[in-house]
Amino acid sequence: MPADVDPRETCLRLLAHAPRTRAQLAEALRRRGVPDETVEHVLGRFAEVGLIDDEAFARAWVQSRHMGRGLARRALAVELRQRGVDEPTVDEAVAELDQEEEVATARALVQRRLQATRGLDPKVRMRRLLGMLARKGYPGGLAYRLVREELEAGGESLDGLPDHGFDDP
Repeated sequence: MPADVDPRETCLRLLAHAPRTRAQLAEALRRRGVPDETVEHVLGRFAEVGLIDDEAFARAWVQSRHMGRGLARRALAVELRQRGVDEPTVDEAVAELDQEEEVATARALVQRRLQATRGLDPKVRMRRLLGMLARKGYPGGLAYRLVREELEAGGESLDGLPDHGFDDP
């Protein structure tokens, strides 16, 4: 371990900047040449005193990213896995997101985006709205149903478009 690397200071500095998972802190310490034994000791102590808590991180991440960016459970699960959160914790955190809340968020996203697509061909509008929801992790069937409902509610003629989309998982 380089003499100028204090693993506790490194972790505190990273945590002061933004919340981190145990895996993110471990990776940061290993990149700085801190031995695995020291990494585990320091992170174990940080967990004991409550400075790192992957369960709390995952719950907060799900709420924040769902409310702020409108991400669906699937996209949120991917982001948590990328941050090193273990599968049971990911499953528990995304399960706290109510399906009705997820549908309401998707509908609100579509309603906001409808304004930006006014005047475009209905097929183009449908494609853009479906793409936006897909990028946010919403299932195809749900996305298709919501987009179709919102376009119809806005008086859009959907002649020539299929009556059904994809199956919801």
